[in-house]
Amino acid sequence: MGKVLGVDLGTTNSCCAIMEGSNPKIITNEEGARTTPSVVAFTKDNERLTGSPARRQAVVNPGNTVSSIKRFMGARMSDSDVKDDIKNVPYTVIAGKNGSCNIKIDDKKYTPQEISAQILLKMKRAAESYLGLEINEAVITVPAYFNDDQRQATKDAGQIA
Repeated sequence: MGKVLGVDLGTTNSCCAIMEGSNPKIITNEEGARTTPSVVAFTKDNERLTGSPARRQAVVNPGNTVSSIKRFMGARMSDSDVKDDIKNVPYTVIAGKNGSCNIKIDDKKYTPQEISAQILLKMKRAAESYLGLEINEAVITVPAYFNDDQRQATKDAGQIA
């Protein structure tokens, strides 16, 4: 069994760690930071940015910059919290399969799981770069208040990554 990555997939920032002996070791990202903004952006050149590069360009590209995606994980458009959250994000949230939330960027639809997977993938790559090994297993945190749909959506994001 290889190393298991621990990921705190946060609403605002994310962080990852591995165990070195009996001590956790926080892994720095490509930018040298211990935390990574939980932001994914899609540029006009069809480039996908994750973390700090995505957050830096959010002011000039707000409709194509997705932040706080965790609020929509496993949620339905009919949820009262979702209706309030949609008012506070600059990107477009639309109904997906079975009333779930999807994000519309240009003419494409993304699930919250697909967006979260990009953040998880950045965490995975940072750990693989640090270790020089491929990571195939991870533990991803979820808030205690997450329901089964939200927990399953987080697992799905991990599988996608």
